[in-house]
Amino acid sequence: MQFSYEVKDSYAEVKGVGRLNMVAAPKLREVVAEVVAGGSSRVVVNLAETDFMDSSGLGALIGCLKAARQAGGDLRISGVQPQVKMVLELTNMDRVLTAYPSAEAAFGND
Repeated sequence: MQFSYEVKDSYAEVKGVGRLNMVAAPKLREVVAEVVAGGSSRVVVNLAETDFMDSSGLGALIGCLKAARQAGGDLRISGVQPQVKMVLELTNMDRVLTAYPSAEAAFGND
């Protein structure tokens, strides 16, 4: 899985392309840690091009959420695909990680 990020005015957007699984999960944690260390504690993980997520990927998202909150910010997700949405719903994590239609919408009203 490939990750990239872009720092916007009020948040940083991390994009993931591919499968968010046990191989990609540590990389996601690394990228978000780098973003937060760089001063952007408000993070949106854009999952529009992520077609699969397993429990390792979910664990990485939760770890990233904790890192952002410990830095005084928050982590939100956008562009959630059907399989990823199903994993979030089955684990009730959709209550913790609210999905937004776009990265702009995630922090647009704050």
